[in-house]
Amino acid sequence: MTISLPLVVLLGFFAWGTVKFLGVRTWIVVLIALFGFWLSDTFMAPAIESETLRRGHRQQLT
Repeated sequence: MTISLPLVVLLGFFAWGTVKFLGVRTWIVVLIALFGFWLSDTFMAPAIESETLRRGHRQQLT
């Protein structure tokens, strides 16, 4: 049985857990999310996407 969750949902749970259990301040989580959006609009976006897809494909093969 395969369960498919969007990456955004997993990152949301991770952010909630870090705020709740590790005591990370909410503004830090928001700042990191905004940095991700900014980074996706730079010249590094294609490199990040290709590396993410390559690693994801490798994990599915094992």
